[in-house]
Amino acid sequence: MHRICVQPPGTWSQGHSSPLAKVLFPLFIALGAFVLPATAQEGCVSCHKGIETIATVSPMDQLSCTFCHRGTPSAQTKGEAHNGLYANPSDYRVAQEICGVCHYDILSNSMKSLHATSAGIISGARFTWGAQDTKNSLYATYSVTDDDGPAGPHGLKALKALGRYRPSRPIGPFNHPVDDYLRTQCLRCHLWSKGEERAGDYRASGCAACHVIYGDNGTYQGNDQAIDKGAPGRPLFHRLTKRIPTGQCVHCHNRGGRTGVSFMGMMESDGYGSPWSGSKGEKGGVRLHGKYYNHLEPDLHDRAGLWCIDCHTTNDLHGDGDIYGKKEEAVEIECTDCHGTTRTPSGLRTSRGTRLNNLSRQGSKVVLISKSDGRRHVVPQVVDAMRDGSYEARAAMGIKAHLKGLECYACHARWAPQCYGCHVQQSIGEADGDWLRPKPGKDRSSQGAKSMRRPMGTKWRETRSYLRWETPALGINAEGRVAPFIPGCQVIFTQIGANGTARITSKVFTTSTGTSGIAHNPIQPHTVSARPRSCPDCHATPKALG
Repeated sequence: MHRICVQPPGTWSQGHSSPLAKVLFPLFIALGAFVLPATAQEGCVSCHKGIETIATVSPMDQLSCTFCHRGTPSAQTKGEAHNGLYANPSDYRVAQEICGVCHYDILSNSMKSLHATSAGIISGARFTWGAQDTKNSLYATYSVTDDDGPAGPHGLKALKALGRYRPSRPIGPFNHPVDDYLRTQCLRCHLWSKGEERAGDYRASGCAACHVIYGDNGTYQGNDQAIDKGAPGRPLFHRLTKRIPTGQCVHCHNRGGRTGVSFMGMMESDGYGSPWSGSKGEKGGVRLHGKYYNHLEPDLHDRAGLWCIDCHTTNDLHGDGDIYGKKEEAVEIECTDCHGTTRTPSGLRTSRGTRLNNLSRQGSKVVLISKSDGRRHVVPQVVDAMRDGSYEARAAMGIKAHLKGLECYACHARWAPQCYGCHVQQSIGEADGDWLRPKPGKDRSSQGAKSMRRPMGTKWRETRSYLRWETPALGINAEGRVAPFIPGCQVIFTQIGANGTARITSKVFTTSTGTSGIAHNPIQPHTVSARPRSCPDCHATPKALG
């Protein structure tokens, strides 16, 4: 169990520009509190010759190896030197000792965020499987408590740890196969876990899951002579960064809503591995995240060279200190925050008041400075389109019902990934890894490139009916506005007993409200185009109308 508390009295933090932190941390550096004597430091670099400095900004560029990684640099053997080593000092199990010294508030917020709790994924699956009688979130990856209480209207006081399924007991709200399905399949993408070790999915846990960049093949490209550049499971470089590329986000955001890969114009194919390669009989498709991909129209922001971090705020990514159950409650950025409305240009703030630091007004223009490369992007304003835009644009945005009742992306998201009919089979006689139960050990954060999943639970297999992308269905989202909908957890469940015979075959669960568990969910597909859907595509297409 992992209980998150508020910042304790007397703790100082550099994370929110604490004046005390700015004074004390450089003082400690000057006094040598965090820097080893040169002879001891050389013990690490005598093997790790050429390793990159973890950061180029002061005072992080002055930290000793052992301040973050611990270990025994004066030892004479690798085993002795690595005794007590933290391979990933930012893993949540030890991060409060390391990252939390300077960034306690940011760390505490992130451990209560949806990136850590996966509360929305859990509640959505459990509701459609009939395991709970509410769409609200009750469970998280691990138990979490907001000891200072929620500050916003959607904040939760606490979430319980997700339970385990025992096949020998009757199925019910507190013993349900969906919990096993979540633990062995779905919950690899939370910050307590390293995630799947396969092409496209390599990453670290904790803070480094975002702030240390991994390539798709998980191999090291730096100059550390002690690291095998051919062995997967390593970051590109020994380097922390705030310049987080879209490809890093996609290590997780490739299932569920699939917004990361959709943003880049990628949608999984039916698995044929097309096209052909230049060699006889060999296909040329690249397999990422366990799937082959078709290449469709990328989001216009991606085509402009913007990254996810150019739009999403610190509160979106780290959390704002509240525990949320749904992403629409946690994510604050809206299209109108940057593009304004039909009446007013951007106010350079989110609707919740957060200052958008990379936006500014330069003369009559609203300008975004890219966090990736510093390029200047003029941000089109809706008010200008109403004055100078095409007849079609002025007509569409001149309809009051559109402005009042539609999300911008209801029209401007031209496609969305649609995976219909998720057929799953649970085999009780076989074991699989449990993403919420790491392998036992004194220091689980030092597993390095080894998998952290403990073999537990039962074996699951997945297949599906078919895939589409065009003409997403439209419906009413949680904010009461028309938005694209895609298939959610459309589970058709089969359970094979320990003796190899079927106990349940092709079962579709019924929710507590009496509706089918074959669900559709609202989504911001992240496939925005300047050229919107046509009027008939929304108003005269049965699929779009549900």
